[in-house]
Amino acid sequence: MRIISGKHKGRNLMAPKKLPVRPTKDMAKEALFNILNNRYYFPDLNVLDLFSGTGNISYEFASRGVDHILAVDVDMGCTNYIDKISTQLELDIRTLKADVFSFLGKNSEKFDIIFADPFYSMELTDFAKIPELVFTKEMLLEDGVLIIEHSKHTSLEHLPHFESSRKYGGSVFSFFKS
Repeated sequence: MRIISGKHKGRNLMAPKKLPVRPTKDMAKEALFNILNNRYYFPDLNVLDLFSGTGNISYEFASRGVDHILAVDVDMGCTNYIDKISTQLELDIRTLKADVFSFLGKNSEKFDIIFADPFYSMELTDFAKIPELVFTKEMLLEDGVLIIEHSKHTSLEHLPHFESSRKYGGSVFSFFKS
């Protein structure tokens, strides 16, 4: 996994093989950040990274100047790895070891960008719970966006607040707004 841009541009990170993850591919990540770069000024953002895994997306945001990042994952190995890399690279990423759905049910903080990268094999009903909880609990700040990464074999277009999607290889980013 590689950090695409910002102060740690080009830095390669090797996650432990035992982590239950599938990091976002560089091509898809670069395309996503090109879209976001045209919409947002990164240093002003408050970002939530759900199903954060290796922290790949969090590192990219932090490298580009985002100071307020919360990475949530249920796996202790993932949160420990993110903590380790954040310390090494002097990035301000808070981690929380928690079930994402439990976290969303209790959270009261608001974010500019919420990025969710659940297992591609997750049930469609569980994919639907993500925007349902985010919008019911009003977790997005004004002009905020929820982005869910999923397989090209899954469609989220029928869900409330769906705005658009972009496909990159086998991955799709679905965008949701108020």
